Amino acid sequence: MPPPGPTERSDVGSRLQLDIWHPDCWTLEVTAGGPGGLLGHGVHRIDDAATGRFTAYARSTGELEELVDAIDASSLVDSVWTVEQNHATEGVTTGTENATTGLIVRYDLANSINDALVSRGFIPDEPVRITGGREYWTVVTHEDRTAVAEKLDEVREEHSASVVVESMTALRDDVADGMFRTDRLSERQREVFELARRRHYYRWPREVSAAELAAELDIAESTFLEHLRKAEEKLLDRSE
Repeated sequence: MPPPGPTERSDVGSRLQLDIWHPDCWTLEVTAGGPGGLLGHGVHRIDDAATGRFTAYARSTGELEELVDAIDASSLVDSVWTVEQNHATEGVTTGTENATTGLIVRYDLANSINDALVSRGFIPDEPVRITGGREYWTVVTHEDRTAVAEKLDEVREEHSASVVVESMTALRDDVADGMFRTDRLSERQREVFELARRRHYYRWPREVSAAELAAELDIAESTFLEHLRKAEEKLLDRSE
């Protein structure tokens, strides 16, 4: 069989967006009823313990300190330390601010769901978003739909977890065609717009806030919204 022609596409895997809850998880505990949220940048096994790199974010330095104190006080956490100073920027609304800080957290490996997912071929494609007592994972995998369903069932059983597949889309070996021409955007504008689209920022009711997306990119909410506004202007201007 000849290789695919220039207009043909070949599936090379899938991207899944997962909504996860599992017991004995400190990230879910501290975000369930408290202010702010977390972005998970990776968990590693060190000396038979889980050590993770996180960004904590909140609407103000006061709320951020409350969140970090809750992490430090959690019985599910062995140790926590900051790797950068609290960073506060003025919010898009006058008189408000956004605050973030980097954290290293050490905790019981048995309470991490990371290895259960990665060992079954679900590779994190973006930082894990933790807010409102839920973890939101974007992963890629080469498994087909049947294998994905079976492996996620294994994760559910192994960790007594709730794993909801919010979306599953095919990856392609070329660049997918979109309804918008993003080639006219700057790199930053494209990054902001694509993140907003992937995170369902344009759905109603909105599934993620601008503040959460800004924290993921480590920029101020006002900066994020300005990049997004300029991107939308270029994308909606069909005169060019």
